[in-house]
Amino acid sequence: MNTKLANYLNGVFASYEGVKSVAELKAELYSDLQERFEELTAEGKDDETAFEMTIDSIGDIEQTLQEVASLSRSLERQVLTNFNASNLTQSDFAGVTAHKGEFKASDLRGSDFSGADLTGSSFIVSDVRETNFNRANLTDCSFNVLDLNGASFNQTTLVRTTFDKSSLEECKFINVKLIDVKLSMCDLRKTVFENCSFEGVDFQYSDLRGLSMDGQSFIGVKFDKAAMNQVTFKGSTLRNVSFRPAFALTNKNFRAIKTINFDGAMMDKLTYAALKGMGADLSKVSVI
Repeated sequence: MNTKLANYLNGVFASYEGVKSVAELKAELYSDLQERFEELTAEGKDDETAFEMTIDSIGDIEQTLQEVASLSRSLERQVLTNFNASNLTQSDFAGVTAHKGEFKASDLRGSDFSGADLTGSSFIVSDVRETNFNRANLTDCSFNVLDLNGASFNQTTLVRTTFDKSSLEECKFINVKLIDVKLSMCDLRKTVFENCSFEGVDFQYSDLRGLSMDGQSFIGVKFDKAAMNQVTFKGSTLRNVSFRPAFALTNKNFRAIKTINFDGAMMDKLTYAALKGMGADLSKVSVI
C-alpha cells in the first residue's frame, strides 16, 4: 500500500516538481499518511477502506500547494534579483523581468538593460555609466547618489522614478515621457533631453545651467530653487510650471531669470504672470 500512497502523491504534486518547499511538504505529508494508514489498519479496517479514509483525511490539498508554491517562487525571485555589491560590468540584462531588483553599490558600467522590466528596483551608490536603459520600464525605481554619465534612456518608461544627488553628464533622455519623476539635487548641465514631455517632474535644487529644453512640454513641473542660468525653453509649452527661487528674489536671482530664453514658448496665464513678476523676458511668448 506504500506504493499506492506514493503514486497518489506523485500525481497530486506533479505540477510542482522542482519547487523546493513543495518537495519538503510532499515528504512530510507522505510520512503522515503512512502513519495514518497504519493506524486505520490496526483498528481493523481493510486496506482499501483505510486508503480511502487516509486520502480523505488531508482534505483539499490543491489550494495549499498553490499557496506554498507561489510563496516559494516569490522568495526565489527575490534571491535572483539581489545583486547588491556585485561586479556586473557590461552585463547582459536585456529583456529581463526583475521587479524590486537590488543593485546597490554595484559596478554596472556598460551593462545592457534595454527592454527590461525593472519596476521598483534600486540603483543606489552604484556605477551605471554608459548603461543602456532604452525601452526599459523603470517605474518606481531609485537612482540615488550614483554616476549615470553617458547612460541612455531612449523611449524608457519613467513613472515615479527618483534621480537624487546624481551626476547625469552626457546622459540622454530621448522620446521619453517623464511622469512624477524626481530629478532633485542633480547635475544636469550636460544632460540631453530631446522630444520629451514632463508631467509632475521635480527639479528642485538641481543644476540646469546652460541646458536646452527647447520644443518640449512641461505640465505641473517644479524648477524651484534650481540653478537656471542660460536655460532655453524656445518653442516649449509650459502649464502650471513653478520657478520659485531659493530665497527672496535677490538681484542675483533676478539676473538669472532674465537669462532664461522663452522665445516662441507657449504658457498658461498663471505661469506667465509668475515669470513676469520675477522679471523674465516674455516678449516673444504666447499665452494660452
